[in-house]
Amino acid sequence: MRERIASKVDGGEAIFCIDSMPIEVCRPIRSKRCKMGKNNYDKAPNYGYCASQGKHYYGYKLHSLCGLSGVIHSFDLTKASVHDIHYLKDVKCNFQNCTIIGDRGYIGAAIQLDLFEKANIKLEVPYRSNQKDWKPVFSPFAKARKRVETLFAQLCDQFMIIRNYAKQTEGLFTRITGKISALTILQYINKINNKPIGQIKYALI
Repeated sequence: MRERIASKVDGGEAIFCIDSMPIEVCRPIRSKRCKMGKNNYDKAPNYGYCASQGKHYYGYKLHSLCGLSGVIHSFDLTKASVHDIHYLKDVKCNFQNCTIIGDRGYIGAAIQLDLFEKANIKLEVPYRSNQKDWKPVFSPFAKARKRVETLFAQLCDQFMIIRNYAKQTEGLFTRITGKISALTILQYINKINNKPIGQIKYALI
C-alpha cells in the first residue's frame, strides 16, 4: 500500500537519491545486555560507525532511496556493520533506466559498471580529492542529495524514528515501516490538497 501511495505522489521519477542513517538500539556500553536478536544471529544488531556523525554505535542501519521531491520509494534495514554499497544489489533488482545520486560511501567502479550493464542505472557519486580522475561535484546533484538528508531529519525530529523502544528486530522493523508509511501518507495528503509535500507538519491542518 505504501509503495502504491508513493508512486501516486512521486511516480515516473528518473532521478533518485540514496543514503543511510544509523538506528541505535542501545548505547555501546550496554550492548552485551541487549537481548534483541539473541536467538537469531542473522537478525541481531552489531557495531557500526556513522561517518557523518563521527560516532560508533550499536544497532542497525536504515538504507533509503527517495525521489527528488522527497518520497521514499525503497528502504531496508541491515546490521550496522553492513557497508552502504551492498544495498545497491537490491536496488538494481527493483529499478532500472534511472540515475541515482549518492555520497562517497557508494564509490566503486565495479558496482557502478555492474549497475549500468544490468539495469541501465547511472550512479553519480562525488570523487575523492586524491582520486586520479577527480572532478568537481556537479552543483545540481549536490543540492539534490540534500533532499534525502532533510528527509532523515524529518523522520528523526517529527516521527522519532530513533526512539522506538522495540525489544525484537521484527518489532523494530514494523515500527520503522509504520513511521515511513505515515510520512508517505502525509505527503500524499499534501499533494491532493495542492500543498508542498515536504511540509508534513501542517498536512492535517
